Amino acid sequence: MEIVGECIYNNPPVLVTPSKPTPKLALYLSNLDDQRLLHFPIQYIYVFTGTLDMDTLKVALSRVLVDYYPLAGRLRASNEHDGKLIIDCNSEGVLFAEGFLPGLTAGDFILGHAKPHKSWKKLLYKDEQSFVCTPPLVVQVTHLSCGGTILCTAIAHCVSDAFGAAHFLRAWARAAMSEDSELAHPAVAPCHDRRALAPRCTPRIAFAHPEYTAASGGDDASAVAEASSRLFAPPLSPVSVTFTAAHVARLKKLYAPSASPLEQCTSFEALAAHVWRAWVRALDPPASLPIKLLFTMGIRRLVKPELSGGCYCGNGFVLACAESTAGQLAASAPDAARLVQETKQRVDDDYVRSVIDLLEVRRGCLPDLAATFTISSLTRQGLEDIDFGAGTPVHFGPLTSEVYCLFLPVIGDPRGATALVSVPQAAADSFERCCHDGLDDVDVEDKNQLPNIGDGMAS
Repeated sequence: MEIVGECIYNNPPVLVTPSKPTPKLALYLSNLDDQRLLHFPIQYIYVFTGTLDMDTLKVALSRVLVDYYPLAGRLRASNEHDGKLIIDCNSEGVLFAEGFLPGLTAGDFILGHAKPHKSWKKLLYKDEQSFVCTPPLVVQVTHLSCGGTILCTAIAHCVSDAFGAAHFLRAWARAAMSEDSELAHPAVAPCHDRRALAPRCTPRIAFAHPEYTAASGGDDASAVAEASSRLFAPPLSPVSVTFTAAHVARLKKLYAPSASPLEQCTSFEALAAHVWRAWVRALDPPASLPIKLLFTMGIRRLVKPELSGGCYCGNGFVLACAESTAGQLAASAPDAARLVQETKQRVDDDYVRSVIDLLEVRRGCLPDLAATFTISSLTRQGLEDIDFGAGTPVHFGPLTSEVYCLFLPVIGDPRGATALVSVPQAAADSFERCCHDGLDDVDVEDKNQLPNIGDGMAS
C-alpha cells in the first residue's frame, strides 16, 4: 500500500529525557550486540483507530526511561575496546517527533492488507546523521484525518533485540495507561549489563559455524555467487502470506507424517521448513546448488547461567544454520523440518560461547547470505496487542519489507503467523502459491491443535 502525500511537521522534534537521574556510565556491548549485521534500527509501526494523547505519551516515556536509560544515551566507539561500540549513558534523550498526514486513515491499512511500501518511511522522522550518531530510540506519532494515530519506533538493533524492545514497549504502554508512577517500573527490572556474554580470555572456536562461513574458493564459489545474484535480483516485491492456526496445524502433519523418522515437529519448525521450501521452489535454482537457512534462536535460557531470569534486554540470540541443496529441499518436506530441528538441537551454551569468540577473533565479519534464506520470528513477544491509551492496534508490523523473512503475529489469531519477505518480482506470485500449497482444504477442526509459533526464536 503506497502512502501519498507528505507528513506535515508543525514543530521540530524534541528530546525526551528520563524523569529522574539515571546511571552515568559507558555500557559495554557484547559481541552479539556489536556485530555489523545489527548496525541498523528495528522499525515498528502501530496503527490505532483512536487518538493518542501526546503529553501523556511523553510523560510516560520520560518515566519509563528511568529503567530503560540506555535508550536515552548515545552510541560511540570505545577507546578501551579497539573501536568497539558502547553506549554512553548520558541521558541526552529520545528523539520524539509529531506529524500530521491528511488523507490517510487507519482503515487504509486494513483495506490494503498492510503490506509495507517504501513510502511508509515518511512515517518515521529521518535523522540525517549516521547510524552511530542517531539516538538509539526515535519515535514519531502521526495524526490521521480519520482521528486515528500511527506510532512508529526505531530502536538501534545493537542496543536491543525484539524481546528487549517488547519489554520496553509494554512498560511504556503501562506507564501511559496509569497515573501511578510506580506502574512505570516493570514488575521485573530489566538487565542492561552485557558482561555475561563477554568472550573468553582465550577465544575458543569449537564449531564450524557455517552461518559465518562462505563457500570456499574456485568454481563452487563462483556458481554460488552467480545463483545468489538471481535469488535476490531486483526489482524486489514484498509478499505477505498469513497462516491461520488451522494452516499451521496442517503443516505440522505434512512435515512430520507417521512414516517419517521425525516423530513430531514444533509449529516453528514446520512453518520455517515450509516457507524455506516455498522460496526455493519459487525461485527454482539448480538442483545441486547448496542452500542455507539462517534463523534467529533465542539463547536467554540456553546459556549457563541463564540471562537474568529472562529480562535481559541486550541481544539474546544467535543465528542457527541448516544446510541442504535445492533439489533435496524441493523433494522432501519432512527432511526440511528435520534439518531445522537438528539445527536447533545443536545450539547450546558451548555453541553460543563459540559464536561469541568467533565474533571476537573475526571482528566485523558478516553472515554468509549467498543462496541463503533468513528467518526472524517476532511472534510470542506480545508486540501486537500493546495499548498506549487508544485501544489495541488494528495493525502492527515492520515499517519495511526486506530480503530476510519475518514471522509476524496475527492480530486476533494468536496461534497463526504471517510470513513477510521481499522476493524477486518475477517469482512473487509463485512464492505465494508455494506457500499455500497443501493448505487449500484445511479442516476447521485443526484450529486448536497447536501451540503458539515461536519456540524461543526472537531477534
